[in-house]
Amino acid sequence: MALFKKRTVGKPGEWYYCLEHKKVEEGPECPAKDRFGPYATREEATHAMELARERNLEWENDPRWHDAPRGGDSTG
Repeated sequence: MALFKKRTVGKPGEWYYCLEHKKVEEGPECPAKDRFGPYATREEATHAMELARERNLEWENDPRWHDAPRGGDSTG
């Protein structure tokens, strides 16, 4: 018995960005591993890659996520 049912029909109003086909789709048309979402609007889904780039840049520059020791130089 499957633990999760595969949704083959999307819900109206759920928007996704398909990474495989590089397109916006209403409801999940492609597998979850190939998409970002859901987004509330088609417009939001259109900008999914831009949002992902912005979030990645924020994460890369967030000092809380770096393993560098606090308190200065550790070569002492």
